[in-house]
Amino acid sequence: MRPLLAPLAFAFTLLALTAPVQAVVTTQSAAPDFTLKTAEGRNLRLQEQRGQVVMLNFWATWCGPCKQEMPHLNRLFDKYQASGFTLLGINVDDDPRQAVAAAARLGLKFPVLLDADKAVVKRYDMGSMPATVLIDRDGRVRYLHRGYRDGMEAAYEQQIRELVKE
Repeated sequence: MRPLLAPLAFAFTLLALTAPVQAVVTTQSAAPDFTLKTAEGRNLRLQEQRGQVVMLNFWATWCGPCKQEMPHLNRLFDKYQASGFTLLGINVDDDPRQAVAAAARLGLKFPVLLDADKAVVKRYDMGSMPATVLIDRDGRVRYLHRGYRDGMEAAYEQQIRELVKE
């Protein structure tokens, strides 16, 4: 039994050292790049948005607070789009058809991206819904918000105004 322990310990150590490290997204860190399909079926890559202030909003059709904040997000998108701001709604539903139907029902004006396999939400370590990330023109995460409460849209707007002025 004892002769097996050393090779087994070595194998586990080697496995731990070679396993991919999950980067935790924090403020001032570079926003991890990704490419997702839009509700219309085209690919959209985050890095292609460089030069704009980007809001990522992770949401799901089963999330009540997500639906509650959508009209506010639509208003912010309309108001600041001409100032170099874009909003990407990243839906995490298992069935993309539900996301597309919900986006139409909610009248969303911003691009809806489909993350059915949850790769992007895991990469950003966004466990709660909704979750919002604000990224500056240089691709750095500046603000992180987990969850939604009435009035949070005022904080979003103040942060967007600050970032588009930079």
